[in-house]
Amino acid sequence: MNTSLYSLSATMINQLNRVDVISNNLANVNTTAFKGDNLTEGSFNNYLQKAKENRTPTTAMSELVNTIPKIDGSYTNTQMGSFLETNNQLDFALNAKDTFFKIQDDKGNILLTRDGAFKNLNGELVTSEGFKVLNGANTPIAVENGFEQELSIVKADFKDMKKIGDNNYMHDDLKKAVLVENTDNQIIQGTIEKSNINAVSTMVALIDAQRKLEQAQKAITGLSEMSEKLLTKIDGK
Repeated sequence: MNTSLYSLSATMINQLNRVDVISNNLANVNTTAFKGDNLTEGSFNNYLQKAKENRTPTTAMSELVNTIPKIDGSYTNTQMGSFLETNNQLDFALNAKDTFFKIQDDKGNILLTRDGAFKNLNGELVTSEGFKVLNGANTPIAVENGFEQELSIVKADFKDMKKIGDNNYMHDDLKKAVLVENTDNQIIQGTIEKSNINAVSTMVALIDAQRKLEQAQKAITGLSEMSEKLLTKIDGK
């Protein structure tokens, strides 16, 4: 088997993953407070080295493929999006990139979000998904005069959270999320935070990933055709 196929196949898989992630970012370009996701690419030799350090037996094949590109991990772009003034009294934006609103999903789980485009559902403040917005005592907020004073936010690190859906986060340990005591100038009413996705650069990245995918696919097709011709010549002798 042509060893080039290993690298080309891995490239195709990597670019397919990139296309999925970038496409999702592009689909959320207009989603309030959305944070884009990205992938990091490394090579197999990092894992091969760890195997050697742990004295795990390696094969000749492992040595052969140790330079094959591989998706090494993913991360979220935590940069804040720009602010958009809406003058809607149920819209709120957060002034610091590491602060979040507390919400409760329909299963009772307490999640965090930066999406402050809230709604009034039967007299309660909810997210666009219908999740209840919570105050400092973790109880739902009633939409009435002065309800803004009940809004509470917590300070948390993105590295301690995982995304739930596109716009909510689950903290590894909510006890580590620090309640912000003074929210003055921390919450801006009548304003929302836009997505941090740049539509133009994201589209360029998507086109680049698709081209690399097509190039790898064409190279594999070319190698396959060469192998078939070689086998035909050998059989013909």
